[in-house]
Amino acid sequence: MRKACIYLCLVVLVLFVIGPFVWMLSSSVKPEGEVLTKVPHLFPSHFDFRNYLDAWRSAPFGQYFFNSFLVSALETGFDLTFGAMAAYVFARMEFVGKRVIFLTLLATMMVPGEVLLIPNYITLTQLNWINTYQGLIVPWMVSVFTIFLMRQFFLTLPQEIFDAADLDGSGPMRTLFGMVMPLSKPVWITAAIIKFVGSWNAFLWVLIVANSPSYYTLPVGLVNFSSNVGTVYNQLMAAATFSVIPLVVVFLIGQRYFIEGVARAGIK
Repeated sequence: MRKACIYLCLVVLVLFVIGPFVWMLSSSVKPEGEVLTKVPHLFPSHFDFRNYLDAWRSAPFGQYFFNSFLVSALETGFDLTFGAMAAYVFARMEFVGKRVIFLTLLATMMVPGEVLLIPNYITLTQLNWINTYQGLIVPWMVSVFTIFLMRQFFLTLPQEIFDAADLDGSGPMRTLFGMVMPLSKPVWITAAIIKFVGSWNAFLWVLIVANSPSYYTLPVGLVNFSSNVGTVYNQLMAAATFSVIPLVVVFLIGQRYFIEGVARAGIK
């Protein structure tokens, strides 16, 4: 029974996790017309690496990469800063209604993001922020999940650290950024990876707010390969491949801290 469960897990892993990624890589080097066939085959008849060059030339992907890096980096930086401050307040300070406010914040995580699209869009319209970088970034500068993750980690820190900070005369901001954050590297790297990946892959909000290619990010830029007459699948897969490379690099760099942060954030 145990072996059957292991084999079942391996099959699911290959089919639904590794399989699509491998198929994307193989399709990115297939000649045109071999991606979709009546009898699917994994390996191409010959490797056509020109797909990557053709995909890059078909759209301003340099601008898309710049926009993705800018939006993702700024959203991540603001999210970590504001999230850390809010998490410190909920973890180490006492005030009236703290529990109610925190539970209310957690309840907002149950609301689908699509529900917020229309209110946010109306707000940005009034501010004249449509088709601007601030319109892409500002609504997503704070994440409740980041606040929750950091709060859970801050609760695991010894009380002696905060007592020593009080004796030293440190204020809340100095204690947070001078003592707590250096000790919280695993959790803020974990939060940074999650936020960066989510921002990098954002599609619907960018599609709504950005009206010109000058503000498109990579997920929206991939739409260039689809039109009324069909989709160029081999170039689309090539573009998708070099679009996910930065995410793979980010995860490989921070994977040790990512695993440690997820593990320790749930321990109180």
